Amino acid sequence: MPYLSFKYVNLLSNNNLVFVKKIIFSFFFLVSVLAVSAQKAATRKDVRNEKKDARKEKINTIIKQQEEGALVYNKQNVFGFRLNTDGWGILYEKGYLKSAKVTNLFALEFDEKKHPKEMKLQSAGNGWFSVGTPYVYGKKNIFYQLKPTFGQQRMIGAKANKNGIAVLAVYEGGVSIGLERPYYIRIADPNSSSGTRDLKYSQADSANFLNPGNILSGTGLKHGWSDMKIVPGVHAKAALRFDYGRFNDLVAAIEVGVNVEAYAKKVEIMLLNPSQQVFYNAYVAILLGKRK
Repeated sequence: MPYLSFKYVNLLSNNNLVFVKKIIFSFFFLVSVLAVSAQKAATRKDVRNEKKDARKEKINTIIKQQEEGALVYNKQNVFGFRLNTDGWGILYEKGYLKSAKVTNLFALEFDEKKHPKEMKLQSAGNGWFSVGTPYVYGKKNIFYQLKPTFGQQRMIGAKANKNGIAVLAVYEGGVSIGLERPYYIRIADPNSSSGTRDLKYSQADSANFLNPGNILSGTGLKHGWSDMKIVPGVHAKAALRFDYGRFNDLVAAIEVGVNVEAYAKKVEIMLLNPSQQVFYNAYVAILLGKRK
């Protein structure tokens, strides 16, 4: 009996010891968890403070740059009209600010080439009064270009004040999708019920096509779309942009530059002049848009 009592007491002592150990382990585990949580909370607070300080510094930098005449924004949307030495064009441009001086540009341009020898004539009518659509003698094709473009805009001269002019260098390039559309004219044709016929150039009709006395008028935008051919190519341009907008959130600029395009085959615009595979031009563009 004394032996059993001793054994029972010993068992109770061992159970108490295990219980105490569990309490101690739980205590240290809880302390460790609280310490880690406190450390994470402190780290998060430090990160928040760093972000807050960074935002303040960015705002102060923007204010300083605006006071110094810099163009400060996140993105810009610009529409423009270009007058080229060999035609005209329109464009839409999206810009994303990369740094205080550099903006990445993505643009889509649509142009039409005009040959230097083109001259609109009017054959129908009498005296001061003329009827019918003017035509271009000897023109074989109308040549359009659709140009997806990527490039950059780099500030080389900030505005001295809000009324000043920012000078920007622009360099861009990309593919050029040439669209060759046959040019149609209207000629007199006594064999037709209407007495006229619309035609594009062909060897069989070359005599009619190149006979000014037989040409009545042009046909405008009516014909040639289903006969249009794609001529792939590439292009690049370099320009200076003068932004005279009074406020930073508005784009009001004039751009002056040069452009080069090269195509997979020669493009024949005028019958009586050499065809071209590489085109060079200078241009001036008016640009309007907004910044955010």
